[in-house]
Amino acid sequence: MKNWRSYRYKTSQQNKSSSIAKDEVALLAERLEFFIPKLMEVMKPWQWFIYIFFWSLFVTVINRYDIATWSDFLIQLFSRVLQNTLSIIPSLYLIDYLRPIFKGMSIPKASMYVLALLMVASTISMILVMLVMINVGWFEYDRQTFILNILFDAVISGGFTLVFLLYFLRRYRETNALKQSFEQKLSAQNDVIKSRIAPHFFFNTINTLVSLIESNPARASALLQHVSALFRASFNGAREISFEEEIALCEHYLAIESSRLADKLEVSWQLPDEDVMYDMVITALTLQSVLEKMLLNVVEMTTETIYINIRVTWQQHRVVITIGVALPKKTMIINHDLRQHMNFYIQAERLRAYFGQSADIKSSVTSSRIITVIDYPLQDVSL
Repeated sequence: MKNWRSYRYKTSQQNKSSSIAKDEVALLAERLEFFIPKLMEVMKPWQWFIYIFFWSLFVTVINRYDIATWSDFLIQLFSRVLQNTLSIIPSLYLIDYLRPIFKGMSIPKASMYVLALLMVASTISMILVMLVMINVGWFEYDRQTFILNILFDAVISGGFTLVFLLYFLRRYRETNALKQSFEQKLSAQNDVIKSRIAPHFFFNTINTLVSLIESNPARASALLQHVSALFRASFNGAREISFEEEIALCEHYLAIESSRLADKLEVSWQLPDEDVMYDMVITALTLQSVLEKMLLNVVEMTTETIYINIRVTWQQHRVVITIGVALPKKTMIINHDLRQHMNFYIQAERLRAYFGQSADIKSSVTSSRIITVIDYPLQDVSL
């Protein structure tokens, strides 16, 4: 039996990193926790050691004018590698450890603390390395030279730390601007969808409720519950929800429209097993908005019964939702106009924002059917 881990487990507070849909907003938010990235995750310790070695080699070669022999060169290189390792590696771990504290500070204040930390670490490591070299006879003690070397190394460390801080700050601002642009785009798309849902649907529903309040109060009450659930979801904004929730929203919508359309609508579902569907996610109102367009442009344009078949599969890390609509045989519908109306660009863009550029919604119109396919990647952790 497959080892299913539920959608609610994957998106719980304790397991945010396990989300099966690589939510772009969440990834951006993680990068924007603090303007300095998690340094020990940027490169592994052995990669930092390689960086330190070549940086030490570069500095040693630059200072070769005061090195007389190869043994002096190797001693200088060894001391540089040791000093940089003792200052950089512990500092990076300490910065990552103090991230929760730094996140609560302003950027200038956090930068000052990081700069001071690197300079103090560099000074301490330089003193220790030079004392060792003096004790083993590799360096002759001279007070002025000793102090100048420590000050020079602290200034160099501070200068390079400042350069990296400015680089990280620039990347942070670029990422922040990208996040704001991304959220504005999603908000605009969601507003467009809400504006399209609201007018005709709202007034049709009100008219249905008015007719039911006196003739069938119980049915009117049930209809109001469906309306409340659907509109609450539509005003929650663009977000990722479980597939079960999306199906429930579609059923609310179809229940509302069935009260008005009477016997003109027949919908059949072919869904995965419950334990499979429990792990699936989708952007809110994606399938519902596709169904709404089908009803608006097909069901309301005929007096015949329209049959809609919805088939959902999740295989090879992709979800494919196929919506088939049988067009009426007697009522004249111009296919050219239908092709224009079967445009799901906004819904597809919202889907791509959460699931990547391979997500898409395509629709084909023939003389007898409309086939719309919602296709997007979703990692199946059970495979």
